[in-house]
Amino acid sequence: VQLQASGGGSVQSGGSLRLSCALSGRSINSYIMGWFRQAPGKEREFVAAISWHGEYTYYADSVKGRFTISRENAENTVYLRMNNLKPDDAAVYYCAAKERRKGWDHASNRDSYNYWGQGTQVTVSS
Repeated sequence: VQLQASGGGSVQSGGSLRLSCALSGRSINSYIMGWFRQAPGKEREFVAAISWHGEYTYYADSVKGRFTISRENAENTVYLRMNNLKPDDAAVYYCAAKERRKGWDHASNRDSYNYWGQGTQVTVSS
């Protein structure tokens, strides 16, 4: 299984970006998908997760109401729409896949994910 994240870039505060993550090697139906981010000098933190058919989503408090996670299983892709970006959102964003047999519980726990993408940089200027 490989994950390829894309869509990062540089925006001004208040701007928007949409990140994409394409999964290859297996059907994305088999996975809970998550987005995490890591800023310089900080630990990797949870951003959002979506269940295997999209019936459940979960967000970090810091992004709730501004970010939307979605998935298109037919395209083996998960998305993260980020609106009203703030300088604190600047980080490298990583997508991750968690085997669905592990269940929806602890979807925010990075240690429960099996596969990780390479990351895409998001820069937000004030």
